[in-house]
Amino acid sequence: MAVGRGRGRVVEFDGARGLGVVEGADGTRLAFHCTQIADGSRDVIVGAEVLYEVVPGALGAWEASALEPI
Repeated sequence: MAVGRGRGRVVEFDGARGLGVVEGADGTRLAFHCTQIADGSRDVIVGAEVLYEVVPGALGAWEASALEPI
């Protein structure tokens, strides 16, 4: 996995916890927190197509950041 831009779909989102998962076109799944949604809404629809940045996460795993629904 490399740092950079990705395109995929939101496959999981728990609004109460603010945690979600985006799946890239290659099948890679990356976690994200609602604070990483670029428009500041802190909410995203499961199934929404998004652009995102791949960044190193706090616990050493890769994460999705700067999610932009398209």
